[in-house]
Amino acid sequence: MADKRKDAEVASPGIGAQVTGLGLGLILLGGLASAAFGQDTAAADETVIVSHGYSNFGTLKYGPDMAHLAYVNPEAPKGGEMSVWSPSVFDSFNPFTRKGVAEFTGASLIYEDILTGTADDPYSVYCYLCTTMEYPESRDWVIFNLRDDVTFSDGSPMTAEDIEFSFNLVMEQGIAEYRNAVGGYIDKVEVLDPHRIKFTFNPEAPRRDVIGVAGGTNAWSKTWFEETGTRLDESNPAPFLGTGPYVLKEVDMGRSVTYTRDTDWWGASHPMNVGRWNFDDIRIEVFADTAAAMEGFKAGEYTFRNENSSKEWATSYDFPAVQNGWVKVEELPDGSIGSAQGFVFNLRRDKWQDAGVRTAINMMLNFEWANRTLFYDLYERPVSFWQNTDMMATGTPSEGELALLRPLVEQGLLPESILTDEVVTAPVNDPESNQPDRRTRREALRLMNEAGWTAGSDGMLRDADGNTMELVILTVSPAFDRIVNPYVENLRAIGVDARMERVDNAQYVERRRTGDWDLTNHTLTQGYEPGTSLRQWFSSSTADDSSRNIMALRDPAIDSLVETTIAAETLDEMTTAAKTLDRVLRADRFWIPQWFKDVHTVAYWDMYRYPEPLPPLALGSLDFWWWDAEAAQRLKEAGAL
Repeated sequence: MADKRKDAEVASPGIGAQVTGLGLGLILLGGLASAAFGQDTAAADETVIVSHGYSNFGTLKYGPDMAHLAYVNPEAPKGGEMSVWSPSVFDSFNPFTRKGVAEFTGASLIYEDILTGTADDPYSVYCYLCTTMEYPESRDWVIFNLRDDVTFSDGSPMTAEDIEFSFNLVMEQGIAEYRNAVGGYIDKVEVLDPHRIKFTFNPEAPRRDVIGVAGGTNAWSKTWFEETGTRLDESNPAPFLGTGPYVLKEVDMGRSVTYTRDTDWWGASHPMNVGRWNFDDIRIEVFADTAAAMEGFKAGEYTFRNENSSKEWATSYDFPAVQNGWVKVEELPDGSIGSAQGFVFNLRRDKWQDAGVRTAINMMLNFEWANRTLFYDLYERPVSFWQNTDMMATGTPSEGELALLRPLVEQGLLPESILTDEVVTAPVNDPESNQPDRRTRREALRLMNEAGWTAGSDGMLRDADGNTMELVILTVSPAFDRIVNPYVENLRAIGVDARMERVDNAQYVERRRTGDWDLTNHTLTQGYEPGTSLRQWFSSSTADDSSRNIMALRDPAIDSLVETTIAAETLDEMTTAAKTLDRVLRADRFWIPQWFKDVHTVAYWDMYRYPEPLPPLALGSLDFWWWDAEAAQRLKEAGAL
């Protein structure tokens, strides 16, 4: 039997960025007998790769014998409590259904996947609940060799049967957008023995994503679900049984929840976990009012704050506890993709079908004035869904982009101008006055008039039937009032019957689900290796029911480019496809970009420590920060807490 050995580039589902390399640590086995792996599709002489990790592009950073992640403190002490705040008045612990308002923090603390990523190797994933994975060069299937020491938090062992059950449960009861996006990837899941499970992939499924899709399967206890009768598609008052580092300690539903570190956690000594999950307790306090949340932090009701308000950051961190050194205020580097935060249109409504109308509405948001007057010049404006990466479209299309655009133009799916026009960018306005200048207002009105909206005697824009152009901006946070109200003023100045509606969290969630809004906030987070998740964000297939494609985007040109990007095999192909998709998404103008910053603005009571430097892709406050017991004692003795 021939022994086929070679240097290989192995693949990943993409959590995105640049890879620096150590060896792959792969064992490449050739001509393995079909019976040994249960395969029925690979040719007998096809090379089968056995590996501890997988990356589409470049080499894996970490070898199979890694001692710990490079960015953690392996000597970090265990102990103490990390406490944060949340605006979400939750009534459920099930983040896998759209029923109820879920507490989401626990999902990352309680549940684990077969494969895991790292915050410094974004193109790669590594075996976590498995020791190795086996797959042929064709990637027609993958076998995960599961660890035999993984247990659920009740001490019961995890087996391949639990993994099979978890996958099937998601496909039967999970969120429709997820099933629609990934259901076509996997044809069959087979338990080969108690610690070996095989996923066979659809022959038509893009090969860059298949192993990542399979490796993203959660580990849930089949026995627990069967005994409790819990359903994945129903709101649940307690978390599911998981294998993760934390378990639920106590909850005051909708007010606070505390998770405690599982002292018998199976993964405590796993190399991926050394220096991580250091806090004994993680507590989340709910504040429906942002002002009350700030006062709660000042009083020490919770002790870590990742500040997302420029006003608070610029004006509120001079209270006594900061002045005397009890509270530290820091800007920490953030190397992730620039946040594509913005308003999105509800494209279910006829009045937003005209791109010219959407452009006119966009033109009335004066970012430059808001940044100077409201944001203390702390922000930049995003223009791309892949801001500050090489997947961000710029200028006119490159030859590679043109090759993807021309067929769509020939099919009549895109205008010919997309081949020569500069990429769409956000309008630039006068920072001295909130109201856009006369030229901008005239152009906005021209676009409205072309779409059939004309000003009546009262100055309000009306359609042919005399209906005003009503625009409801749905918000949930009072802190947003000072931002949205000036925008409403600008819209009303050109005749749009605009108003802000601020509702409580439960109404906000329900109205976004049911499409009862015109504009609302959305952050369209993308990764460095765009793949299957693009369907959840932008595909027509998810427009009817999606927590990501809430704008109900349906565009055959975008659908085509989404599939082209997913199918890309090389880094160059993927980069070109993503650039092209970015260009067409921006030309559609369903998104009104708001603002982003490239630093984490954090404040915390001086009893927490973090490794330096931080990894580029994670702040990690709940993950790899730790508690300094001596510093905490000093605060206590000083009467600070």
